[in-house]
Amino acid sequence: MSQFTEEEINSYMNEAIKEARKAEAVEEVPIGAVIVKDREIIGRGHNLRETSQEATTHAEMIAISEANRTIGNWRLENCHMFVTLEPCVMCSGAIVLSRLKSVYYGPADPKGGAVESLMNVLQDDRLNHQCEVHRGVQEEECRQLLTNFFRELRLKKKKLKKESAD
Repeated sequence: MSQFTEEEINSYMNEAIKEARKAEAVEEVPIGAVIVKDREIIGRGHNLRETSQEATTHAEMIAISEANRTIGNWRLENCHMFVTLEPCVMCSGAIVLSRLKSVYYGPADPKGGAVESLMNVLQDDRLNHQCEVHRGVQEEECRQLLTNFFRELRLKKKKLKKESAD
C-alpha cells in the first residue's frame, strides 16, 4: 500500500522523467530517478555511462549517492525511489543495501530488470531487507522515452552506415 496520493506519485515520477530527459539531451539512455524523504526530493540522477565511461553511473546509483550525501547517512530508511525503468541487478542490490523503503517504477525491463522480469531482488526474503514495489507508474510515457531514443539511435546508425558506404 502506497503512502503517497496518486497526484504525489505522478509528481515525483515527473521529476524522474525530467532527469531522464537530461540523460537524453547528452545522448545517454533516458532513464531518470529521484529519491524522496518526508515528501522532499533528496537525491536525483540520470544515466551517465557513456559520458563517464563508468559502468556504475546508472540513474539509480547516482540518486542514491546524492541522497546519502544529502542526509549524511548510507541508510535511506523511510526513503522512496521513483525511477523511469525497472532497476537492474546492480541498482536493485544498491536499493536493498541502502535500505530504501519503496520503489516506484515505469515499465518492466525484460532484458535487464531485477525487480520482476529476470528475478526479484527487492523482495527476496533471503536478504536482510525487502522493499515495497509499485510497478507501472506512468508506464507508457516512460516507455515512449526509451522507444523514441532507440528509434533515433538506429536511424542515426543507419544514416552513418549509408554515408560511409557512399
